[in-house]
Amino acid sequence: MARPITLFTGQWADMPFEELAQRAGEWGYDGLEIACWGDHLDPNRAATDDDYVAQKKEVLEKHGLQVFAISNHLKGQAVCDDPIDQRHRDMLPDSVWGDGDPEGVRQRAAEELKNTARAAKRLGVKTVTGFTGSAIWKYVAMFPPVSDELIEAGYQDFADRWNPIMDVFDEEGVRFALEVHPSEIAYDYWTTKKTLEVIDRDSFGLNWDPSHMVWQQLDPVGFLLDFSNKIFHVHCKDTKVRVGNGRNGRLSSHLPWADPRRGWDFISTGHGDVPWENAFRALNHIGYDGPLSVEWEDAGMDRLVGAPEALEFVRKMSKYEPSEAAFDAAFSTHRGQ
Repeated sequence: MARPITLFTGQWADMPFEELAQRAGEWGYDGLEIACWGDHLDPNRAATDDDYVAQKKEVLEKHGLQVFAISNHLKGQAVCDDPIDQRHRDMLPDSVWGDGDPEGVRQRAAEELKNTARAAKRLGVKTVTGFTGSAIWKYVAMFPPVSDELIEAGYQDFADRWNPIMDVFDEEGVRFALEVHPSEIAYDYWTTKKTLEVIDRDSFGLNWDPSHMVWQQLDPVGFLLDFSNKIFHVHCKDTKVRVGNGRNGRLSSHLPWADPRRGWDFISTGHGDVPWENAFRALNHIGYDGPLSVEWEDAGMDRLVGAPEALEFVRKMSKYEPSEAAFDAAFSTHRGQ
């Protein structure tokens, strides 16, 4: 099944947009998933400035690229997070951080997400990927004990903050794809089910990224099958689990990326533990025809080598098209969760 292969620009925000577009075009990518930070895309400006949008399109066209999705993970994180603290100050622009008052930060972040939907429409993009943040991620250890009422209040806070944002997405005819990820309102299988019950809208779905599922011991292929109607976008990012010596834990001990004492790490796509062949067969089975976006994030490898290598791997994997009989035989263990 032919699908465009794109490069997610979030990990390249230190590189000027035009330089990255030139490299991606030379490597052979079909397009970009453009991040709303660095100089790559200002959604507030793109929501209103025709010349700015035209300039971005001109750069893409010059290098033989298209834009299939835009990302606003960083600002989306601030919509629901509690606490708002130095971590957010380090990743948010002054226009969102303001005076740092937590509720003001959340409100300004929400307004930028609305403008992201407007910017997407003006760019001709149907999908925005991102995070939502969470008021209850801080309770993940469940100790001190956490009441059911406190957890439910967190999901209600998410609904109260994101439904007005999704009203604008609906008005613009744009979808939001939440990346299921630790620190989000949906970070594993059951929290994803709960999240989709809380906001039950056609325009609210998922960005499937298997990397964080693998180190949590979740089945990324079963996830595709069970949430097939909500898979709006795909990130191709790999993970290598390194536990086994009795010292390296899955929570990674606050150690930096690529530290060998961590229990897992991101690794160049095709070199880790994600079951890519079964995943691509499952994507074909559910009829996913959207972009395959390489999110290249390997602290132990030169990205100028890794990004074109990942493109070739994804291009090869995307050719799998099994018969239904073969699929049923191979995938019985991924069903019925």
